[in-house]
Amino acid sequence: MTANHTLSRIRTVLRTPPVFPDGVPRLRTNLDTNFLKLIAILAMLIDHIGGAFFPEVGWFRWVGRLAFPIFCYCMTVGLLYTRDIKKYLFRLGLFAVLSQPFYVLAFHPHHFWAELTNWNIFFTLFLSLLAMYGFMERKWWLFLAALFVVSWWNFDYSGNGILYMLIFYLCRSRPGIGAALYCAQFLPGLLMGQPGDPLNFTLGGLCIDWSFFAVFAAPFLFRPTHFDLHVPKWVFYAFYPAHLAVIAVLQFILF
Repeated sequence: MTANHTLSRIRTVLRTPPVFPDGVPRLRTNLDTNFLKLIAILAMLIDHIGGAFFPEVGWFRWVGRLAFPIFCYCMTVGLLYTRDIKKYLFRLGLFAVLSQPFYVLAFHPHHFWAELTNWNIFFTLFLSLLAMYGFMERKWWLFLAALFVVSWWNFDYSGNGILYMLIFYLCRSRPGIGAALYCAQFLPGLLMGQPGDPLNFTLGGLCIDWSFFAVFAAPFLFRPTHFDLHVPKWVFYAFYPAHLAVIAVLQFILF
């Protein structure tokens, strides 16, 4: 299969609008996505401040675990309701590329070229959305190709974004089941924490892996809220490279 033929197939897939049976609700979980995105970018900011400047202070990273699943959930909502999947993917891809140098400078300022292919979260979100579109449209080759790329190369969170989005999509009209499946995947973290890791949470003789704290995103995702905030969508996209640029500048000044 030639590269031109592959690109032609992708364009054909992306022209196909999603189809929903009449009378079937798209989502019965939380549609208050502007509020959710504000929670996510705040959690992400706290996480990145901790990662850049306080790498051994656990609570920064515990709070930060909320961000990625919330972003994945908001993308699932966007996938179900968007009118133009191509524009959605283009925005994610554009900001992934724009953010990459700032991402590397923020967290690996002394190893820029070596870490340049340590891909930022927007690349993961882009591939996760592409995979889920393939899944929803039963274009299995597209789903498997995106899953393979995000899992086998150096993408932040690897294939977890696709796993989260599968739960959110398949349980979109059954929030109780969705919440149970979402929370169940973090239960091993209660037993798998390594005592020597400063990011883990130790309570008595129990050491909880810091990834477990993503479970606390569940109430935001599966219980509807009604803040009805109105925030331009470009604010959420621009915040990512902007805050990374600020962290990168502070890294240069301080260290």
